[in-house]
Amino acid sequence: MEIEELSGRLEKLSARYGEVLGFERDGDWFLLKLQEEVGELTQAYLQVTGRARTKGKSAEELRDGFQLEFADVFCQLLLLARHFDVDVPREIERKWLAHESALR
Repeated sequence: MEIEELSGRLEKLSARYGEVLGFERDGDWFLLKLQEEVGELTQAYLQVTGRARTKGKSAEELRDGFQLEFADVFCQLLLLARHFDVDVPREIERKWLAHESALR
């Protein structure tokens, strides 16, 4: 699946989420929601690496939780980019991939 298609599908889900819960998804919300998800990923990371309470979860459950939180962060980041009209593939090309030739 292409990033633009994924971003569009996520936008539909997120917009519906905002409608159901009755809040405006403005720039502040997108950034704060991303921060919330990064916090949850951090907690899952600490658990999966044995540096936080496991709350009775197995190693497999902890790994699964970490992967799900990773997905939350990635999706929320795509939503933030979409909200601010950031062309993610183009900006990755400009910021990261432009330096490939220098590393050869």
